[in-house]
Amino acid sequence: MTRRVIGILGGSFNPVHNGHLMLASYIAQFGPVDEVWLNLSPQNPFKEQSELLDDRHRLAMLDKAVNGSTTVKVCDVELSLPQPSYTINTMEKLESMYPDCDFRIIIGSDNWPRFPEWRDSEALIERYGLIVYPRRDYPLPDIVPDNVTVVDAPMVDISSTFIRECIAEGRDMNFFMPPQVYEYIERNKLYKNDGKQYGIE
Repeated sequence: MTRRVIGILGGSFNPVHNGHLMLASYIAQFGPVDEVWLNLSPQNPFKEQSELLDDRHRLAMLDKAVNGSTTVKVCDVELSLPQPSYTINTMEKLESMYPDCDFRIIIGSDNWPRFPEWRDSEALIERYGLIVYPRRDYPLPDIVPDNVTVVDAPMVDISSTFIRECIAEGRDMNFFMPPQVYEYIERNKLYKNDGKQYGIE
């Protein structure tokens, strides 16, 4: 039986937008994986927990965004792990839950220079491997260790921070995310008071 290869793209998705989805779809179709799972982070160890919108809202928006996709899916395993959750803990949990799958970690080129600061960074590369995609102002690395793959995915310069601030200002962000996600935001009056209160994801 062929083992599925799953790319794990972590983020706070605050909110999820078309840039996230286009990146995940590109890597799932053209990268060295069969599927990409959008892994919802309850708390980034490098950021303050108070910056995030409630987990249930962000998870609901992710579910709506990928509804029906066979290659891009939602992963909420970190919501049940002790906090703060580090990538090594997440990957070990996924490995135990899905023993018939192989996992890869997806990061942006902006995270590559600081990757050695990640907990058990060498073990992450050796045991799981990385997929690095381009981010603006952070050139893709020319030389990478074994088990690190560089993918020249299209850059879509959309930020959740920008979307939150625009929603708080009353601007129409409908074309920046799937319609069902925008409808959820409008219906629940999310990000209306202060777009900056949720921080940067």
